[in-house]
Amino acid sequence: MLLLDFALPAFFLLLVVIDPFGLTPIFSTLTARQSVEQRRRTALKGVAIAAGVMAFFAFGGVWLLDYLGIGMPAFRIAGGLLLFMIAIDMLFVRHSGLSSATDQEQNEAATRSDISVFPLAIPLIAGPGALTTVMLLTRDQSLMTSLLVLGISLLVLAITLVMFFIADWIQKALGETGINVITRLLGILLAALAMQFVLDGLQASFPRLVG
Repeated sequence: MLLLDFALPAFFLLLVVIDPFGLTPIFSTLTARQSVEQRRRTALKGVAIAAGVMAFFAFGGVWLLDYLGIGMPAFRIAGGLLLFMIAIDMLFVRHSGLSSATDQEQNEAATRSDISVFPLAIPLIAGPGALTTVMLLTRDQSLMTSLLVLGISLLVLAITLVMFFIADWIQKALGETGINVITRLLGILLAALAMQFVLDGLQASFPRLVG
């Protein structure tokens, strides 16, 4: 039961932060000139690289914080604020460098023959929000938690990969309006979860002031 209590919120949090629905139209735009086979190879490579990056942060992220002398309460507050900024982007359906590639980065990607590493894997899939979330979820530094977070991450990435494969069908079925509605709903959930991380960080830092 305790495992389920952690796994389900973690799954929905990562699903909201990575936002496959929001990434699908961007993927379609970036790969518009590619054949179906090339698009599948690009999707596979991009998701595989993102998985490797997220695995590193799942197992080494907390160690990195310790090495830099950053306490987990401070990281919860900063991470929560970052996720809240991403939630605002989702609510207004706008693309900033936090939740997507910037316009300049997308223009640069348009001239590349291989976009799987940049900007697909980083920063579109394994962006600041996703990496921050992985580190927040592995805060207790146990091997079991890291493995569970990695497994949940791989599940969300698998969903993302499937959506990339059927990107054209999704866009035709939902349209831009449908995708934007889903993105806004996910943004509301992410905003609430982000504030919870901030409150947890404040409570850990000031237990007498935040009850």
